[in-house]
Amino acid sequence: MAVKITWKTLLPSCFQSKSLTLDSKSRVSKQNSDKRLSLSDISYPGSPLSASDLSNSLIGSNLHIFTLTELKVITNDFSSSNFLGEGGFGPVHKGFIDDKFSSGLKAQPVAVKLLDLDGTQGHREWLTEVILLGQLRHPHLVKLIGYCCEDENRLLVYEYMDRGNLENQLFRRYSTALPWLTRLKIAVGAAKGLAFLHGEDQPVIYRDFKTSNILLDSEYTAKLSDFGLAKDGPEGDDTHVSTRVMGTHGYAAPEYVMTGHLTTMNDVYSFGVVLLELLTGKRAVDKSRPSREQNLVEWARPLLKDSRNLDRMMDSRLEGQYSTEGAKKVAALAYQCLSHYPKSRPTMNIVVKILELALEFNDIPVGSFVCVVSSEGKTKEGDQKTNEHDENEAKLNGNGNQGSQEKEEVKKKKGYRHMHQIRSRAVYSDTALYRSTKNQIKSPRTRTSA
Repeated sequence: MAVKITWKTLLPSCFQSKSLTLDSKSRVSKQNSDKRLSLSDISYPGSPLSASDLSNSLIGSNLHIFTLTELKVITNDFSSSNFLGEGGFGPVHKGFIDDKFSSGLKAQPVAVKLLDLDGTQGHREWLTEVILLGQLRHPHLVKLIGYCCEDENRLLVYEYMDRGNLENQLFRRYSTALPWLTRLKIAVGAAKGLAFLHGEDQPVIYRDFKTSNILLDSEYTAKLSDFGLAKDGPEGDDTHVSTRVMGTHGYAAPEYVMTGHLTTMNDVYSFGVVLLELLTGKRAVDKSRPSREQNLVEWARPLLKDSRNLDRMMDSRLEGQYSTEGAKKVAALAYQCLSHYPKSRPTMNIVVKILELALEFNDIPVGSFVCVVSSEGKTKEGDQKTNEHDENEAKLNGNGNQGSQEKEEVKKKKGYRHMHQIRSRAVYSDTALYRSTKNQIKSPRTRTSA
C-alpha cells in the first residue's frame, strides 16, 4: 500500500515546534538496504513513496540532528574568528564537538555550513546534500555528520578538512607551489570520488566539479564536497537528463551549456578542466590574462595535441621538478577529457587507471644547487682553503699581510659565504611524503546506508 510522504515525514526536525535535544533518539537509525532513494522522488513536496522507499531515505542513514542552539555553542556563536569561507550555499564556520557533547559523537573539529537565505541556493540544494551524503559513503566524498532544520534555518555539519580546498592550495600567492606528486595524488582521489558516483546502480552526476569543491585533509587526500547541484543520471534506455543549465563558467561541458542535456560525460569534461589547472597552475577563467588566454581550455587545448608544447604549458612554479613522462600522460588524458564529442571522452574508471600509471613515473629531476649566506663566525674547511687562496693572491700583488688583514676584517663584519648543496623544496616534499604512494593510493569502492 502506497503512502503519501511529505517533507514533514522525511525531515521531522524541520517541523518541530520545540527544539530537539541531541540524544540517542535524535539520531536516525541505521537500516540494511541496497536501494538508494532517488533525488527525483523528493523533487517536490507530497511525492508518493512506498514504505520501503522511506526506509532507504533518511531513516536508513546515520545522520545526527543538531539544534541551532547547539551549533551556536559549537562555533562560538558563528564567531568571525572561526570563519572559513563562503560559497554559493552560504558561509562556513569551524566548530568543535567535545567528548561531553553527546555519547553518539566523538570529539572532533567540524565545518558548519549555514544556508544564506539571500544566496543563489536554497532549501532544494540543502535537501539534495542531506539525501545524497546521508546515504553515500566513500573515502573520497566528504562526510556529512548531521544537519539542522529549524524554522527557516538550514545548516549542514561536515567533517573538518585541515587544508581547505584545492583552489586555495593551488592558486594562493607567496607560498610554496604544490609539488608534482601531490597534484597527482589529489587528481587520483578526486577521480575516484567521481568514479564512485558514476558507478552507482543509479548514477549520480556531480554537475559542479571544480577546484573549490575539492577539499583536502592533512595528508592531501581529496574529497568531493558541495552536492547541492547533483542530479540522478539517466536510467534504462535514456541517454541523458534534460535540465536547466547550472554550474560554474569555465568548467561546464559545451554540449550541456548549449542543450541542457546532462550525462556523466559532463563531469568528465569538468575533470579535464581541473587537470589543466593542475598542469598549468592557471585558473579556468582569468580576466587578468591576455585576451587569448583568459579561457584556459580555449588557450591550452590546441597545445595539448603536441607533447613538445609541454614545457610552454607547465606551471613555472614547479621549476621543472616534475616527471616529463608523467606530465605527458596527464596532458594526453586532459585532451581526451576535453573532447568536443562526449562519447570520445574516457569514463572516470579509465581516468583513475591512467592517473595511477602516471604516478609510477620517477623521472623527476634532482633539485638544483643554490648558494646560502651564513652569518656564523665559524670558519669551515672550505673557508680555510679560500683564505689560503686570498693570501697567495695578495702576495703576488705585493701586499700579502695587508690584503689578508683587510679580508679578515671584511669577513668579521659581513659574515662569510660558503656553498651548500640543498634539494629543491618541492622535490624534497614529493620524495618524503609519497615514497610509498604506490601502495597507498588503492582505496575500496564502497557504498553503505550509513
